[in-house]
Amino acid sequence: MNNWQEKAVLVTGAGGFIGSHLTERLARDGAQVRALVRYTSRHDRGFLAHLPEEQCARVRIIYGDIRDLKTVRDAVRGVQYVFHLAASVSIPYSLQYPQAVVEANIGGTLNVLLSARDSDSIQRVVLTSTSEVYGTARYVPIDETHPLQAQSPYAATKIAADALGISFQHSFGTPVVLVRPFNAYGPRQSMRAVIPTIIVQALTRDQVMLGALRPTRDFTYVIDTVDGFLRAAVATNAVGQVINLGSGQEISIGDLAQRIVRLSERHIPIVQDPQRLRPVGSEVERLCANSSLAQRLLEWQPEIPLDEGLRRTMSWIRTSLDLYCPDEYVV
Repeated sequence: MNNWQEKAVLVTGAGGFIGSHLTERLARDGAQVRALVRYTSRHDRGFLAHLPEEQCARVRIIYGDIRDLKTVRDAVRGVQYVFHLAASVSIPYSLQYPQAVVEANIGGTLNVLLSARDSDSIQRVVLTSTSEVYGTARYVPIDETHPLQAQSPYAATKIAADALGISFQHSFGTPVVLVRPFNAYGPRQSMRAVIPTIIVQALTRDQVMLGALRPTRDFTYVIDTVDGFLRAAVATNAVGQVINLGSGQEISIGDLAQRIVRLSERHIPIVQDPQRLRPVGSEVERLCANSSLAQRLLEWQPEIPLDEGLRRTMSWIRTSLDLYCPDEYVV
């Protein structure tokens, strides 16, 4: 289904990086979108503030907390599709405050599943997983049958949330599909992620400071990731499936940093900062996706090459540097 015209859709975590891009695409395609955004006293819309005016008219913002069941039930009532992206996603933060991450990621997902199970209108629930659940690759490319290994509290919460989702599909017939993105990147991403961290420093500082340089990651431009989410919501045979979304190409963090510095047309060193190193056992050393299931079930594959995606991201960050703090290590 390419036609989202007038479909009733809920996006949790809509103010975040992927969530804002997904909300923008759905609004552009004509959906009536409810956007669940975490309440603050400032009524901060997050990255939804960057949506074009004509798309904002199709988005109803709901301020609340994914950990509150009543908030989630009210948001789910009457919608046909739920895209659940709300989560505490920082690995360093999960090392410092695991209880908060458990409450948001496991408790919040449970609230979404309970609300969807009890709804008469739900046609599909798309849950957001993460490639971090695989831990350091035992073989590459990583397919969906790869063993799961929680190397951080964050990864542990996502493994638990994924299991809850599949259990609701088996136990209650809740139409759940799990989408497992590999390192999405693009405009609006915070310096919690490595690509904007490198770009902001490359544009504004005399050196790029990073943690471990040897680990590899599989990066997918956010527009391609969003397309995978939308296809997962409507694909006939996707219910009950776990589906990787990745490029199948890996690059080390050190090589990625060198590539970004070249694109910035500056000549600055890349320095390893001990403060940014994770505990040895928690660092995932290698990730590279096998997305053949997505190709088969969703007819999906990424279209934006890494260099093109990096150029687009750098162009956006150049015009948005006031949103970033180059001298701060963001966890």
